[in-house]
Amino acid sequence: MTSEKRLEDRLVILGSKGGPAIRPGGPSPTSSLIEIGGRRCVIDCGLGVTRGLVDAGVSLKELDLIFITHMHSDHVLELGPLLHTAWTSGLAHTVRVVGPTDLIDYWDGFLSSMSYDIDLRIEDEGRPDLRDLVQIHLLQEGPVPLQDGDLKATALRVDHPPVVDCFALRFDTDDWSVVFSADTAYFPPLAEFAKDCDVLVHEAMLERGVDKIVEVTGNGERLRQHLVDSHTMASDAAKIAETAGAKTLLFNHLIPADLPGFEKQEWLDAANGFSGQTIVGHDGLVITK
Repeated sequence: MTSEKRLEDRLVILGSKGGPAIRPGGPSPTSSLIEIGGRRCVIDCGLGVTRGLVDAGVSLKELDLIFITHMHSDHVLELGPLLHTAWTSGLAHTVRVVGPTDLIDYWDGFLSSMSYDIDLRIEDEGRPDLRDLVQIHLLQEGPVPLQDGDLKATALRVDHPPVVDCFALRFDTDDWSVVFSADTAYFPPLAEFAKDCDVLVHEAMLERGVDKIVEVTGNGERLRQHLVDSHTMASDAAKIAETAGAKTLLFNHLIPADLPGFEKQEWLDAANGFSGQTIVGHDGLVITK
C-alpha cells in the first residue's frame, strides 16, 4: 500500500446495478471498494468507477489492487480509463490488476487505442510509462498472492454461463471478512466459501423484475433465459447467506436496480429466510468493520 497512513477498514459500493445499461438518475454498473488490512482493493470496474472512487475520498494516484471477477462489460469497461486517469493524476508506482485470462487482451487493446496520448504525455509532460506501471496477474481458484501485508485473499470459480472464468472473492484479516459472490447462478458451494464471513456481498435478482427488464429492453426470451440461467434470485442469495452463517447479507448487482415500482421492502421481504442483517445496496453505501 502506497499511503503511509493506515487505512480504516471499510466497504464502499461504488456501483450497485446489474447489467451495462445506465438510465437517467439511476445507479452505476458494478464496482466496489474494500479497504481492509491496510490494502485498498477495487472490485470490478463498471462505468462510473473512477468518479465513485473520487467521491469516496480515494486519491487515484494511490491505487493499490484491482480485481476483475469476469470479463462482462459491466465489470471491466472502465478499467482502462480508471488506470489512465490515475496515471494523469500522478500515479507513479505499480498497480496489480488481478483477473481472468482475457484481461490481457483487454489491457493490450486499451494501451494500443491510447498509444498516441500515452506516448505524447511521456514526451511532453515527463510522465513515467503507463505500460510499466500495471502488472496483470491471472486469477485462479485458491489463494491470491498479494506480496505483503496482513490481508488474505481467496478466489472460487462460480457458475455464470456462458462465462467460464468468473470468480467469487473472499478477503480476510484476523478481525474482518468480506465475500463477493461475483455474478453467479444459485451456487451452493459458495456457502462453504463464505463460511462465517462478516459480510456477504451477493448479486440479487427479483423474479418479478425479470419480466419488466425483458419488456423494457425488448430482447425477449433470450435475455430472459440468460438472466434465469446466470443470476441468483434474492431469496436464493438469502439461502446461501443463511447456510454460510454470514453476519450481514448485502444485496448488490441488483436486477432490476433502476426501474420504477421496485422498492427496498420487496428486496428485504425476499431475504426473510436469512436470520442475519440484510442491506440493500446502493451507490455510495459505506459499511465499516
